[in-house]
Amino acid sequence: MSNYDWSRFSARIDVKTNVNDVYVAWTTRAGLERWFLRVAEFTKPDGEIRDAAATIQTGDRYRWLWHGYDDTAVEHGVIEEANGRDSLRFTFAGSCLVFVSMTVEEGSTIVELRQENIPVDEISRAKYHLGCMTGWTFYLANLKSVLEGGLDLRNKNARLQRLVNA
Repeated sequence: MSNYDWSRFSARIDVKTNVNDVYVAWTTRAGLERWFLRVAEFTKPDGEIRDAAATIQTGDRYRWLWHGYDDTAVEHGVIEEANGRDSLRFTFAGSCLVFVSMTVEEGSTIVELRQENIPVDEISRAKYHLGCMTGWTFYLANLKSVLEGGLDLRNKNARLQRLVNA
């Protein structure tokens, strides 16, 4: 019997920019649409949609759409915590929780993403553990590429399917 914990995973990447730039990339509509999503809409608790440059806040709800997919591939969730500096937590993929933190190690900004509370049935292991880990690994690499002045590596053609970059 394996001791592997299918209920969580983590991924880390270094990004050659400051913590604030990474935080803005994760916590504004404009930032997220630059490297991650086609649409990153955030709604305040009072029902008002946040401006593209406004920083998300704890309690906001989101609606996310990806490049490479039509509008039926939509993710809804809640921002459980956004501390305004270097970490956030949000619901994702049903019952999962995603934690993102930014720290400085050896002069580099380290972005760490942890996805937890993954159901451990066989379908969830494939979809929410392996599938999400693959997706987050790509998107963290794309975050690094975009923020370091590189290319946006996302596939933006919905007719191309089964790609790691969509």
